[in-house]
Amino acid sequence: MAIILEKGGDTHRINLEKREGKPVLGEIVINLDWNKGGFLKSLFGGAVDLDLGCFYELRNGQKMLIDGLQFSHNRGGDRHHVTRQGCYDKAPYIWHQGDDRGGGSSSGETIYVNPAGINEIRRIVVYTFIYEGVAKWTDTNAIVKVTVPDNEDVVVEMGHQITNKKFCAIAQLDFAGDNSILVKKLVTFHDGHRDCDNTYGWGFNYSPGSKD
Repeated sequence: MAIILEKGGDTHRINLEKREGKPVLGEIVINLDWNKGGFLKSLFGGAVDLDLGCFYELRNGQKMLIDGLQFSHNRGGDRHHVTRQGCYDKAPYIWHQGDDRGGGSSSGETIYVNPAGINEIRRIVVYTFIYEGVAKWTDTNAIVKVTVPDNEDVVVEMGHQITNKKFCAIAQLDFAGDNSILVKKLVTFHDGHRDCDNTYGWGFNYSPGSKD
């Protein structure tokens, strides 16, 4: 079972307590999966490389973003240490599993949120961008799924938008501080990180980056 947010602005509240009033112990999983090749790869000779990332803000005011460009060139690490890849065991309690460069993988890219830190997180904006390959979103069949134990999955499909912009803000997760998360569908398209940042008011400075 899954709850599909169909229109921009659609929301769904996820309860982080089990029915007996105890907090959910399992991790929160944000997964991006997409069509990495198949017919398109054989026709055009290249796999589609999407990247999953997020802006996050903690309740202490700390802000940062995590994606493959940020932790390329050995700037990432395992979930137990604070790196550009995040950290699971301590602030920010958000960790990106790693970059999927296309090819044969079927699981896409995944961000994990430690439920032990939910009272320290204010909001997360989940985004994806086309790093290389086909520039048509309709050819990626990209889907983002937010999974919380003991709750139905919340799914945001990219749909059939026609745009030449390669960066998309997919969803916002607001951590209300009352053991719930409000998931809001965004699906807005931008001219890169800076343009998305300006739209949602994060205030970071940017320089050109590469994963190679």
